[in-house]
Amino acid sequence: MNMKIVSTKTAKLLPPNPTIGVFDSGFGGLTVLRALLPLIPGARYIYLGDTARLPYGSKSRETIARYAVSSAKFLEDQGADLLCVACNTASALALEDIEQALPIPVVGVIKPGAEAAVATAEAGETPRPSVLVLATAATTQSRAYAQALNALGLAATEKACPLLVPLVEEGWIDHHVTAEVLRIYLSEAFAEAPDVNTLLLGCTHYPLLQPIIERTLAELNHPMTIIDSAAATACRVAEYFPANPSGIPPICRFYATDSIEKFQRLGSGFLGQPLDEVHLLDLGG
Repeated sequence: MNMKIVSTKTAKLLPPNPTIGVFDSGFGGLTVLRALLPLIPGARYIYLGDTARLPYGSKSRETIARYAVSSAKFLEDQGADLLCVACNTASALALEDIEQALPIPVVGVIKPGAEAAVATAEAGETPRPSVLVLATAATTQSRAYAQALNALGLAATEKACPLLVPLVEEGWIDHHVTAEVLRIYLSEAFAEAPDVNTLLLGCTHYPLLQPIIERTLAELNHPMTIIDSAAATACRVAEYFPANPSGIPPICRFYATDSIEKFQRLGSGFLGQPLDEVHLLDLGG
């Protein structure tokens, strides 16, 4: 069997038909899973949404780390060969804790998104990117994206958009109210940083809003290169595994720690296909 050796502290052998754990505090990480499915079609995916303990953003760093590590260990116990932390808050505040707790590779969402901004410049798509990051209040307060972008030599402006997640979860992804909210947020950001030319979607809910974001940017006469951190993260995960066009369909198993009916209903929109079964999981307090 062809296997790929990844340089990690355990030099773990990653199989061409792996088990991949995907973790988020809720539904947004399903956009990462949605991007992963065509990239690694022969994989077995286990998704955990820690819906009983969301929102993570209102918790202390210590509590977020405890919650995230318990979720990560559950996915490792289920046989995950790699863990994708498809949660911006956990990636910003608990990624190191998760990496130290697990013997398998761990991929967060922040660094891949930042590096995708650099890649657009190297590809000639956007000269000298100046990046506007749209994210939740918790993510912007952590300054994780700004620090990652600055470390790569890119200027960054972060804009908290607290109303977008509830609008997405309400299903208002193409609604005039959402368009007006976006117009206000973007206008405020452009007043602060008029020269930004690259837009980084720093929340895994936001890929569902990309069409309406593009229309709003056009109406504001401020075209920008848009980077989807969920898609960038999926591409990073795919780098760990050999190409395997085997034709084997992916297998997905879903867990939620609360409200499985709601998870099934909302999650179908994020994943772009029905969630036939969601299993209730008790991870404690």
